[in-house]
Amino acid sequence: MSVGAVSRTAFEISTKFDRAPLAYALSGIAAVVYVFITYTLVRGGETARKAALVCCAAELVGVLAVGTWTIVDPSAFPEATVWSGFGWGYVFIPVLLPVTGMLWLRGSRRS
Repeated sequence: MSVGAVSRTAFEISTKFDRAPLAYALSGIAAVVYVFITYTLVRGGETARKAALVCCAAELVGVLAVGTWTIVDPSAFPEATVWSGFGWGYVFIPVLLPVTGMLWLRGSRRS
């Protein structure tokens, strides 16, 4: 997910940022969050697990906020983001991924 998010965002920002700066900036933020979560999971340890849990929760809040915003005021997003419609264009993976991550991270604490 991290490689895909960074690649997609780099392409969007470099080729069509002027068409929808808000949408592509949010995609960039999501890419940074995905990379950080990946880093913390690779690093391991309790502090890294907690940091990944916080990032997953922040990602979920972002998906819900932007998803709602895209439905309430679609004109704010002339180009779709990964979070548009709660990830409709991505089979809802953007909303399912942080939930799955949080469940896995909570379960890994008990192990």
